Amino acid sequence: MIKILANDGIHSDGKLLLEEANYQVVQDKVAQDDLVNQIGEYDVLIVRSATKVTKAVIDAGKKLKIIARGGVGLDNIDVEYAEKKGIQVYNTPKASSRAVAEMAFAHMFALARMLHLSNREMYEGGDFKKLKKAYAGGFQLHGKTLGIIGFGRIGQEVAKMALGLGMEVLAHDPLVPEKEIGIQLYRYNDLQLNVRLQTVPFDRVIQESDFITFHLPGGTGQLIASKEIGMMKNGVVLINTARGGVIDENALLEALESGKVGGAGLDVFEDEPNPKKALLQHPKVCCSPHIGGSTVEAQSYIGLELADKIIAFFGDDK
Repeated sequence: MIKILANDGIHSDGKLLLEEANYQVVQDKVAQDDLVNQIGEYDVLIVRSATKVTKAVIDAGKKLKIIARGGVGLDNIDVEYAEKKGIQVYNTPKASSRAVAEMAFAHMFALARMLHLSNREMYEGGDFKKLKKAYAGGFQLHGKTLGIIGFGRIGQEVAKMALGLGMEVLAHDPLVPEKEIGIQLYRYNDLQLNVRLQTVPFDRVIQESDFITFHLPGGTGQLIASKEIGMMKNGVVLINTARGGVIDENALLEALESGKVGGAGLDVFEDEPNPKKALLQHPKVCCSPHIGGSTVEAQSYIGLELADKIIAFFGDDK
């Protein structure tokens, strides 16, 4: 019987699918320091972001055939070493795309209407009339230009939503010269609007956009520092639901203080799980604790996608 350790958990839908295929799924959390002592009995290791799959873990996994990440990034897995050892590495790029795209827009809407501040001050008992006056100067997304850095599955989902809102879209991705975006109406499968978008140079995106959102794979490194911020529009809003470190946080804080950057929506940070307090407490920053792909629906899709890949790999060899 194939034995699977879902060390960071797996949605019940995915677990059920694996168990129906006669695989044993263990969800008892193994501490990082003890993983090397227990991984040897498993054929498959499923992780999210908490568990680090190091060379030591891989070497100890004498029976490992698959290491699977419930999510898009593979930063916490030594992929190159695993593949050298003949271990298949999977992730789930399809499952959480919509969830992350919606999170990006949640931050955009919150910053555009200052909801992150008004909610906090109303909760604390602020004067209603004063707050009404203070936060009456928001703006609409319709008609604004959205820059998308990284035009894979998530970036394309963001583009669909932006086009539906009446935004101008400028996308950059050196690996995607153009893409046809299919905007399908919910519950009306025969109604779809197809829009072909050509990607544009990086400099154009950062110079012309009112909002810039980042949707990049792990290992990209820092893209935005003082130089790039200096090229942006005054009052630009930056959204990062991709990877901590894509934006230089010190440069971002300086730009927020000067007014060059009008706001930042951050779901990811350089020093997780201990982000800079200066960012968390800044009035122009809307924060969330790295939950972009963490919706009920996305977790189900992730579990099912993982189960499908594992079952397809082993086939009838149980």
